[in-house]
Amino acid sequence: MQIFTRSARGWSSPPLAADERRAFRRAARAAGVPAIAHGSYLVNLASEDSLVRRRSLEAVREELLRCEALGIPALVFHPGSHSSLPRGLKLVARALDEVHQELPEASVRVCLEVTAGQGNCLGHRLEHLEEILLGVNAPGRVGVCLDTCHLFSAGYDLGSESGTEAVMNEAVRRFGRRRIRCFHLNDSLRPRGARVDRHAEIGRGAMGLSAFRFLVNDPRFGDTPAVLETPDSGRYARGLRLLHSLVRK
Repeated sequence: MQIFTRSARGWSSPPLAADERRAFRRAARAAGVPAIAHGSYLVNLASEDSLVRRRSLEAVREELLRCEALGIPALVFHPGSHSSLPRGLKLVARALDEVHQELPEASVRVCLEVTAGQGNCLGHRLEHLEEILLGVNAPGRVGVCLDTCHLFSAGYDLGSESGTEAVMNEAVRRFGRRRIRCFHLNDSLRPRGARVDRHAEIGRGAMGLSAFRFLVNDPRFGDTPAVLETPDSGRYARGLRLLHSLVRK
């Protein structure tokens, strides 16, 4: 399950009430379903605008503390955008160092999500995320979130099982299996390499089912949380049934 701990499109939100925190923890224990959180879409850790950068750092710190309070182990963020790739990646690493320095005891991992590559968005290549991980002072406190739609739209071959296997092998080689903390499973409305972030229902986009068939049967990720971010929440049950049907007995 993936949640937002606060408004995804605003800089400010009311604090979590104590009864909310307790209720969430009770329900999570009872359900036994792993949970991750998605950070605010406004955050840009690569920004050089002083106001945007300050607000972004504050938002990441606050959301990490909210995740700690709720018992959620991973917080997903897009790396950000910058017109200069090398400069932008360094700024993201520097921002993560600042957050980690201010919250030395936090156990929640920031998970950088691979992006589709629209405009100046960073992170549409696996090597971008690898460079950030190599640039932070505490790489063990940072994870990765792999989004199938984003990978496909960024140009990676997720149109076949063999292509998906090659992409996952590269991801494991660059990050290590344990640093891949979560998946977003989404088909893509646009063709491979379009660099446009448009999610589609599982099996109803340009990717087909091959990537999903490989992923649900890859033993390396048997205990890695994965969530749907498909457009119609009314079709979640159908999407889950379809994914379960792909598991080889």
